[in-house]
Amino acid sequence: MSSAKRRWALISVSDKTGIVEFARQLCALGYHVLSTGGTAKLLAGERIPVTEVANYTGFPEILDGRVKTLNPRIHAGLLARQSDTEHMRTLAEHQIDPIELLIVNLYPFEQTIARSGCSFDDAIENIDIGGPAMLRAAAKNHPSVTVIVDPVDYATVGGELQHTGAVAQATRLTLAKKVFAHTAHYDGAIANYLTSLGDDGSRGAFPEVLSQQWSKAQQMRYGENPHQQAVFYRDRNVSDGLLAGFTQLHGKELSYNNIADADAAWECVRSFDETACVIVKHANPCGVAVASSVGEAYEKAFRTDPTSAFGGIIAFNRECDADVAQAILRQFVEVVIAPGFSADARSTLSAKPNVRLLTVPPGKAHNNFDFKRVGGGLLVQTPDVHSLQRSELRIVSVRQPTQQQLDDAMFAWQVAKFVKSNAIVFAHDGATVGVGAGQMSRLDSARIASIKAESAGLALAGSVAASDAFFPFRDGLDVVVDAGATCVIQPGGSVRDEEVIAAANERGVAMIFTGIRHFRH
Repeated sequence: MSSAKRRWALISVSDKTGIVEFARQLCALGYHVLSTGGTAKLLAGERIPVTEVANYTGFPEILDGRVKTLNPRIHAGLLARQSDTEHMRTLAEHQIDPIELLIVNLYPFEQTIARSGCSFDDAIENIDIGGPAMLRAAAKNHPSVTVIVDPVDYATVGGELQHTGAVAQATRLTLAKKVFAHTAHYDGAIANYLTSLGDDGSRGAFPEVLSQQWSKAQQMRYGENPHQQAVFYRDRNVSDGLLAGFTQLHGKELSYNNIADADAAWECVRSFDETACVIVKHANPCGVAVASSVGEAYEKAFRTDPTSAFGGIIAFNRECDADVAQAILRQFVEVVIAPGFSADARSTLSAKPNVRLLTVPPGKAHNNFDFKRVGGGLLVQTPDVHSLQRSELRIVSVRQPTQQQLDDAMFAWQVAKFVKSNAIVFAHDGATVGVGAGQMSRLDSARIASIKAESAGLALAGSVAASDAFFPFRDGLDVVVDAGATCVIQPGGSVRDEEVIAAANERGVAMIFTGIRHFRH
């Protein structure tokens, strides 16, 4: 028979980070610990008094541990409203104590299915049943029960208990919200896995039912336009290399458009192995360059289109140093992104109170999916992460490209991947010299790129031109050659490829096929 005076804390965790210290603190505060399996063994081994759940309920663990906490003594203790006289009378009648504190985290389902060679049986056995049931019960009854699903919250709860002897109601509600979000994500991961399996057991890329979860990171003043509401959500676990893992070092609050453009700039610049700078305006690169230093890369990128660079986003894939920071001061810039800033660079750029300085941890991670919302639906695709290798190039013209042209072709092609379609990119000596983006006609994109180059005082003679998709007619090729290109890189694959190749030979230019398209809408 249990004592009505006892304060029970039930602990059952797969992630045992910090649990020994927290359990010891709870015991010192007068709690009696209930636990199961491996957690109970760990605590007992640390000389922390612990009562096995089976001893508390009077019912043994059965079915290889599948049934241990699914018991009325546990769930009544979690669900009874301590402010309800009838509830408490019922507990007393059945000699059940309230459970005031529940610390549970779940079987590592996502980590299990992420392992190479994970079998279906392994996945199924890592679907937690008792854990979510207890968490949901405790979270529902949060006015009476404090529930913790994340070790990061041990310090908060322990601190409140230490100082006041109780957990604040606001804290309990916050923890309950966290629990329901956690169990929803957990169930969503299971649904994603199971509905992605084919009849033969093979796992497809896209589940029949797609569940995703993000956490609110920032409420914004407005969206793309002032009459639109907006918010920024982060993925639950942001991998290194992705923009959402940014740290803002300086400047005013980021806007909706700032984040969208910053992502375009960062995705482009981090695709280069060489030291690179990318300047983006309205989601399109308006200047890109590689060089031996960030300062030289910035100067080359800025020269492409100084007009469009005004009010743009500047991204580096190396630390931003004092010299380039000084150079940036001459233009109006919204955001500067880099893996890091030297102390002098940060001090220099902080002289501009509104410029946002962002650092992003370097890394090679990519989103699993790209999304595009349509009326009543969602388009989902895997991200365009193809990295062209020189071995994939096919020279289709009589004229062979020089080594310099090959280098510039690879560079221009990499930039074109990040330019809105229809995309035409002129490049020379590791820098863009003209960019045409987002036009309904590829001809117009080529003409705009030429106009921009002329406006910036840049010559296109001897440049390489990249097209994100094939030329459907020879007229597109003629426009870029008339502008000065002596080498063209494009996917190929048109029914008129032979006509376009013949035009390249007629004009005496080198033509390279990549065999892959990079539409970006």
